[in-house]
Amino acid sequence: MASIVMTTARTGAPDPQTAAEELVRGLGAAPRLAVMFASSERDQRALNEAVRGRLPATTRLIGATTAGEIDHDGLHTGSVVLAGLSGDFAVGLGLGKNLSQAPVEAGAAAMAQACAELGALPEDIDTERCVGLVIDDGFRFKKEELLIGMLDRNPGVVLVGGGASNSIFDPTTQQTQLHVDGEVATDAALIALFRTDAPWAALRSHWYEPTGERLTITRVDDSCTRALEIDGQPAARRYAELLGVGVDDLEFGKPHGFSERPTGIRVGREVFLRSPWKVLPDGSILFANMLDEGAELELMRRVDMVASTRKFFSDELPRRVHSPTATLLFHCGGRMWTAHSHGVVDQLSQAFTAAPTPAGMNVCFELFCGFAINTTLTVLAFGDSDPRASI
Repeated sequence: MASIVMTTARTGAPDPQTAAEELVRGLGAAPRLAVMFASSERDQRALNEAVRGRLPATTRLIGATTAGEIDHDGLHTGSVVLAGLSGDFAVGLGLGKNLSQAPVEAGAAAMAQACAELGALPEDIDTERCVGLVIDDGFRFKKEELLIGMLDRNPGVVLVGGGASNSIFDPTTQQTQLHVDGEVATDAALIALFRTDAPWAALRSHWYEPTGERLTITRVDDSCTRALEIDGQPAARRYAELLGVGVDDLEFGKPHGFSERPTGIRVGREVFLRSPWKVLPDGSILFANMLDEGAELELMRRVDMVASTRKFFSDELPRRVHSPTATLLFHCGGRMWTAHSHGVVDQLSQAFTAAPTPAGMNVCFELFCGFAINTTLTVLAFGDSDPRASI
């Protein structure tokens, strides 16, 4: 029998020393791994030094800047959440640098380092007992290439996570930072590779349903992120035609545009969200993910945002993980835009209180099982294998 348990603490104290004292004290007994989700408004280096200095050397520390923090009280901004994981697991950490220039190499280096800390080569990792939590510098937009590097030598390893973000969602600032023990890095990606016999699952949730309507990406630019043509027509004009709106109504967050009717890609019975982001002046559409010419995408339709989130926590998560005791959450910043535009942020925040011992952040796009996705909540959940735990 095995289990992983998690305690959390949150602070709004602006002073790094005071914040660190409240956070570490709030965790109780020293954990094996501490995960820090810190508002980007904070001095990350000062906060890292203060928290790291209060944790024992045996406790590993990872974390990232956020566009909002999550705990058992729901969704927050401007705070710091610290989660402490203890129990029956070993963890190896890896940090890959120079993500923007060499993303494949950064992913491979991070994975190799994490595996080495577990005493194994990447190709020898047991995919039944191991799962990776990945956080990248989200504004570098290199998730696909990063995943190629991480999974090159063992494609079966399950990875889940999201991109470090900023409270001001502006890629030109490029001010997202990662924490790995005493180091604070940018233009990088980290992995925490867990090895455990405790129940675990990587999960995802979104508030859309397939419509059966499909479109084909018929021409892309050299970066493979801009759709120039859809169904052989100018991309934005064709997408607007499919939705029955004007081109000016498409941009993500507007009430009748991309956030209401995004696109998904079918993988077997699954549909992964790969939504358009914005219309560019030349009439092309910038996607949050890489595109292939000839790719067929399915139009999706939004359902009840709050009810679907609540149902995920109350029904699906417990069905997938025996006696869930810890949930690490990576919540798409785009979901927050949509919640704001519909005036349901408070209700959505309340839905998160149903998650079993949650801690997480609003992220800059997500990753799940080898796919870069968006408009999604991705989750790494752990539980307790003792059959008496659910009684």
